[in-house]
Amino acid sequence: MDASKPSRAREPLVAAWLAALCLLVVAMIVVGGATRLTDSGLSITQWDLEKGLTPPLTAGRWAEEFALYQETTEYREQNAGMSLSDFQTIYWWEWGHRFLGKMIGLVWALPFFVFLATGRLRGRVLPALALGALGGLQGAIGWWMVVSGLEGRLDVSPIRLAVHLGMAFLILALAAHLALDAAGARANPGRAGTAAPWLAVFCALLFAQIVWGAVTAGSHAGRAYSDWPTIGGYWTPPNEPLALIQFTHRMLGYLVAAAALWIGWSGLRDGAGRARVAALHVGGLAIAQAALGVATVMTGAGLHIALTHQAGAILLWLAATATLSLALSNRIPQR
Repeated sequence: MDASKPSRAREPLVAAWLAALCLLVVAMIVVGGATRLTDSGLSITQWDLEKGLTPPLTAGRWAEEFALYQETTEYREQNAGMSLSDFQTIYWWEWGHRFLGKMIGLVWALPFFVFLATGRLRGRVLPALALGALGGLQGAIGWWMVVSGLEGRLDVSPIRLAVHLGMAFLILALAAHLALDAAGARANPGRAGTAAPWLAVFCALLFAQIVWGAVTAGSHAGRAYSDWPTIGGYWTPPNEPLALIQFTHRMLGYLVAAAALWIGWSGLRDGAGRARVAALHVGGLAIAQAALGVATVMTGAGLHIALTHQAGAILLWLAATATLSLALSNRIPQR
């Protein structure tokens, strides 16, 4: 072993820290989805760190927050006459989403500096630091997204929503990869199943589908047509923007499902150990996710089914990136 290179030995405490961050990011994505589906994302109109640490606890503070919301286009054109009680319902969703973001920052920062000082981040300092930097960038992207909907629109920009969701999934993938590495998870030498380059292509395809799903949801295209396998009664989409957006999401979904089945079959045929299990999970979860997608379309993207569909995307993403991480572990010497 080259003494000049940092060791990447197992670090169970670091792995537990990173796994906890993964769970918090998953919760953040799910709560963010509920915030969007309940039209709660524009209920807090200011970026104020001091006010954001505690929710409104007095009648005066609630009145202040409600007055700020009443200046938005969403309130004037969609929710005029909303009661304070109804406003409080949507406010709590957005406040909870932002509070989770702050907690993620805290859960990243304190252990990071403790592990750095005690030397437990051997060979992982820069990736762990990048994880924190991406988290900070995500907060800025979130506010950039909110600003797009405060004036002149009823919702945030679908493109900015897609950027925000895409960043969340990238953060989740990096945290999961680092957690597996710190836990010492390795594929059996020479038996990783599907080749890493193909898995990387699949992850890129799945990421594109997830991001396009955000565009579909943010533009309300997911609720525009509720028939399947046709769309608007046709096998090809009508020449209408929302139909084209939803149709593209459907086609990408079929492609992801087919590729995932191939990965699952490859893992069953050639893989072993953790790599085989991960690959089989990719195939199984992709089929379940495709079925959930159809159900989401046919039920008009109701709150519970749409959130379940988003949770399915998270599980499939974790399975896919874990499979890629295990495949890559065959190429990284265990020092």
